[in-house]
Amino acid sequence: MAYWCQRSAPYLAVTLLFPFVAIRALGREKETGALRLLVQLPYPVPTLIAAKMAAVMVAWLISVIPTLSALVLWRAFGGHLYVFETGNLLLGHLLYGLLVAAIALAAASIAESSATAAIITLAVTIGSWVLDFALAGQTGILDSLSRLSLTQTLRTFEQGLLPAALVLGMAAAIGGFATLAGIWLHPGVSLRAKLLRSTLCVAAVAFVFALAATTTRTSLDLTEDQRNSFSPADQRALPNLRGRLDITVHLAPEDPRYTDLRRSVLAKLERTLPNVRIRLAAGQSIIGSTSEASYGDVEYSYAGRSARSPSTNEREILPLIYELAGVPVPAPASGADYPGYPLVANASAALVWFLGGLPVLIGTAWWLSSRVPRTFLKPVEPGGVS
Repeated sequence: MAYWCQRSAPYLAVTLLFPFVAIRALGREKETGALRLLVQLPYPVPTLIAAKMAAVMVAWLISVIPTLSALVLWRAFGGHLYVFETGNLLLGHLLYGLLVAAIALAAASIAESSATAAIITLAVTIGSWVLDFALAGQTGILDSLSRLSLTQTLRTFEQGLLPAALVLGMAAAIGGFATLAGIWLHPGVSLRAKLLRSTLCVAAVAFVFALAATTTRTSLDLTEDQRNSFSPADQRALPNLRGRLDITVHLAPEDPRYTDLRRSVLAKLERTLPNVRIRLAAGQSIIGSTSEASYGDVEYSYAGRSARSPSTNEREILPLIYELAGVPVPAPASGADYPGYPLVANASAALVWFLGGLPVLIGTAWWLSSRVPRTFLKPVEPGGVS
């Protein structure tokens, strides 16, 4: 379901079409000159921006009706939904939608026309795709830059994780772009003042980013099968290892074995151990790796002891770490593995909704919203004034 939500129509609609909804909420007033009247109302600019963001959020809620209806039909057919994991995924898409909307509002405030604002917003959203693909598998500074991609913000939520640092960073980015929209909205403020306030805003957001990246490591695994965590016994034992665990990976970033190791072991260790440092050995690449004797090995160092292993399986790596730490391997908890919820059902009835009911609902909503409001005039009495 996570893959479907990101790669299908809802994700693409928010990325490519949703900016125009946010830009229209502000750009039309700027083009027609109504903005000069709007800023004279007895409301501060932050209130106006908050009202625009609230309107955009309502538009996002309307856009997810097809997705929510799919979840309702899935439950009606007897399917299982874990409320925390599903809610976490919806939260991620909500934050993503608000971030795109905030970027669009900031672009609409800065640009002189809606067309220019749309180009700026799409340059950011589509440019993040280019950034994501171009820097995939890189390390160091390039890896940090790739994490700025908007697409990257959704992957953690798709995996069933709720990271405090990511939520804080996205909230700071949304607030930062909304603040920029408010700074550039008022036409009576000088350019110098706008630039100074924008610099302070960017500096504040950068400070929050740095604070979240360096101090906030809390991440909740909200999946029902706890696939992002070790077994309960290991989850209780590993936090007791207070020393620093150094892991040196002799694999290229693009090697599939590194991807498996990262997903099944390294990411879990970073979330569980209080002090762990992971680094890729310099100069590792798949080309010419056969001539490197150490290629494929992973070196673990703890309390002055070290060991190597080519394995990417946690059942082989965790006992090795316990041995280095000089603690016994915890006994596995009794109980069967997560069985899942297999389902065999006839879902052909869903076609009636998606090919009939939902299009009719959309068409009716469009017709009602495009109608000219009816006005009722009081009848004029003979000899009177209307």
